Amino acid sequence: MTAPLRKVSKYELEKFLGGSMAHVYRARDCVLGRTVALKWLTEQGAADEETKARFFQEARIACQIRHENIVRVYDFGEEQGRPFIVMEFLEGENLRDAIRNGRLGDFQNRIALSLQIARVLTHIHTRKIIHRDIKPENLHIDREGKLRLMDFGFAKMEGVHFTRSGFTVGTPSYMSPEQVLGKPLTPQADIYSFGILLFELFTGAKPVAGGSVDEIFDQILNQPLKLGPLAAARVPGSVRDLIARCTEKDPAQRPRSFDLVCEELERLNAMRTLATRGRQA
Repeated sequence: MTAPLRKVSKYELEKFLGGSMAHVYRARDCVLGRTVALKWLTEQGAADEETKARFFQEARIACQIRHENIVRVYDFGEEQGRPFIVMEFLEGENLRDAIRNGRLGDFQNRIALSLQIARVLTHIHTRKIIHRDIKPENLHIDREGKLRLMDFGFAKMEGVHFTRSGFTVGTPSYMSPEQVLGKPLTPQADIYSFGILLFELFTGAKPVAGGSVDEIFDQILNQPLKLGPLAAARVPGSVRDLIARCTEKDPAQRPRSFDLVCEELERLNAMRTLATRGRQA
């Protein structure tokens, strides 16, 4: 059951869009007259000090970084002890819906989307931020095909600590082995999640799934990633190799940075473009 629509600060809530510990609304800025998205922590969330601290940290991180592929944050504050974040309202759909509904386009378009994701992750890593929750639900595609990274609720800034030692955060199917084990994380954790995301972009299916979290964690820790569905989907060997390297269980065996991932994707994109032009000539 959702809260009745009301006014939060200068924002009039118009429509409930979803959420659990934090509710997201389409809202109207009554001063500037623009439509925004307002994310408001629930009473239950606000009652937990760590959850509340994470929410404020999400707002601070999102306000500090500027990039064309990151959702813009306009404002944040607190209403009746419950913090809220005000963001740009995005038209379009999240990557999960685009995958589910077969709206990712051809190989070239999927490579272009992959590059957008890799470039924005390169940017946040230069700011000493690890996202820790790269998944289709946290990526939005607008009507022009431009992608936005959203939700920094699990993001970690260098020198800031919330999570207790040995405590796991993230979304199970996209978590790296070191995340599952609750170990200290490096940017290679995001590279692993990106590799899992790439697999899903090109096949439409999650490579890691199970009936329980324990089953998923067992696959992540003990079972090699099955690349057969990529070959069945006729994904080029160069892409399969990149996915394999990104999802190595040992972080040291993955690409050292997203700069290298971007270089590889740009090379694949250029090769594919030349091949396409050659066929059309």
